[in-house]
Amino acid sequence: MAAMPERLSEDLPEEAPREVGVGPWSGPLPDDPRYDPGLLADGDRRNVTDGYRYWTVEAIVADLDTRRHPFHVAIENWAHDLNIGSVVRTANAFNTAGVHVVGRRRWNRRGAMVTDRYLHVSHHPDAEALAAWAATAGPDGSRLAVVGIDNVPGSEPIEGYALPRECVLLFGQESTGLTAEAQAACDVVLHITQYGSTRSINAGAAAAIAMHAWVTQHA
Repeated sequence: MAAMPERLSEDLPEEAPREVGVGPWSGPLPDDPRYDPGLLADGDRRNVTDGYRYWTVEAIVADLDTRRHPFHVAIENWAHDLNIGSVVRTANAFNTAGVHVVGRRRWNRRGAMVTDRYLHVSHHPDAEALAAWAATAGPDGSRLAVVGIDNVPGSEPIEGYALPRECVLLFGQESTGLTAEAQAACDVVLHITQYGSTRSINAGAAAAIAMHAWVTQHA
């Protein structure tokens, strides 16, 4: 059978650039302080849902605050892990109560795609400081359970585990996972059951799975 001729890239039709968001406001301007005059005039190309088009960042945060889920996300940051941005973006998608960076204060924000602007992001110098904060951060000053996510010896499968409604989901570095100090601060460490040959799941993917597991139980 003769080989099919290779199709050259110039034979492919060019795709028009996909326009994101909306253009300038059409019609009478809304009399509502939630709207941003600059966005109304120039258009809103941000990565926000349609219901928040033209709103100021402050107005969006205030609205999200009325319905945030009562779980927090914490990420160890000892080696400037590029996955932190992905975890933060997912935390925004699930509208978590807060995001906590443990270790280095600076983290790579590129992967977050500015979604951190709509979250409450805090810093803790180490896992011990995070645990001290969690001790009184629950409703009426109660303690938040700290739930580690890592496939370390002694961890339990997340599948079927009853996640606490008010808790902190703590994730480690991409390469090394949760430090010994972080594991010691946890009430329990859970792992995501795997069925292939790889030893671990990407940290950003693992965080998304764990957050979705909380949502399926409580949201």
